[in-house]
Amino acid sequence: MKYLARKDSLCIKCHQCEEICSKAFFKTDNVEKSCIRITEEIDKVIVACNQCGICIDICPVKAITRDSKGIVRINKKECVGCFMCVGFCPEAAMRQHDDYIEPFKCIACGLCAKQCPTEAIYIEEKAKEQVAAISD
Repeated sequence: MKYLARKDSLCIKCHQCEEICSKAFFKTDNVEKSCIRITEEIDKVIVACNQCGICIDICPVKAITRDSKGIVRINKKECVGCFMCVGFCPEAAMRQHDDYIEPFKCIACGLCAKQCPTEAIYIEEKAKEQVAAISD
């Protein structure tokens, strides 16, 4: 299963990853609509979904599932917009914006990794055993 891995120490906070993400998924240059977040925190600069799947168990209407490639996906048609997944995400990677009635998150598409000038973010593979260990 692929996920967006990070090396916070390499991040120069250029925000190019946030820009490409918001342009790709929401057709706007608005970092508030990015599935990845660059913070001012020292210990956790880059915030992105690690595909742990905890949100799957939190969702009261089962609108969040894992696809055949292991990526956690939100079914917007089934989502009721309760945002419980946002509140309970241990990575703070589930995102919300007032323009949308459902949450959004990183799907490890890799566009931001291609844009990153320092390779602070990159796509990595997790073995199924690692995924099971995170979910337990």
